[in-house]
Amino acid sequence: MQVRDVVIPEHVAIIMDGNGRWARKRMMPRTYGHAQGSRIVEQICKDAYNMGIKYLTVYAFSTENWRRPKSEVDELMKLLRSYLANSIKDSSKNNMKVRVIGDISILPDDMQSSIYELEKASEKNTGLQFTVAINYGSRDEIVRAARAAARDAAEGRISYDDINEELFSQYLDTRDIPEPDLLIRTSGEKRLSNFLMWQTAYTELYFTDVLWPDFNKDELAKAVQYYSSRTRKFGTV
Repeated sequence: MQVRDVVIPEHVAIIMDGNGRWARKRMMPRTYGHAQGSRIVEQICKDAYNMGIKYLTVYAFSTENWRRPKSEVDELMKLLRSYLANSIKDSSKNNMKVRVIGDISILPDDMQSSIYELEKASEKNTGLQFTVAINYGSRDEIVRAARAAARDAAEGRISYDDINEELFSQYLDTRDIPEPDLLIRTSGEKRLSNFLMWQTAYTELYFTDVLWPDFNKDELAKAVQYYSSRTRKFGTV
């Protein structure tokens, strides 16, 4: 898709990094940075959709985040609860379809119920397709997918010989979502941090020093411009 000679990626994934550093710069606790960062998400969803991006996936809480101090984890859970509670109304207002990927089975029951209600309420919306990764880790996802495929093969639903890249992808959390065209990571770090490692095999990677709470429409446009400037040749390195 082109708008004024800029190629717009269909699917953008974002590692929202830098909340803690943003807070420290202001002599505030890390939890303050997480709260500010969470406020950016809704606006970026609107900006992405207005640019012509159809799918947006964000890394909200990783399987490794449980190792953080309990006070920080509790604050992150509080923010996620608040987001889930407000999203049914917001997704309806913005015609946005929301889904959650990751192993939600270990989340508190109230959060699991909120996720189910949100996905059900927004499933017919036709605007931005917004995916939130909660208790998500790519290695964990691949292991869960491998177990499911092995179980289906053992029970005769598929043949071992049927298992290829295309079939295996159907066991991943992202089976109904196209692979990302562009992955953005804020804060200057240059690694995937266990995020969508299978899905980003041919994804353009964009790293910016901007901390997530400072990320805005102009920064998103810079990332899209970078993507547009790349020569896309599938299967080349």
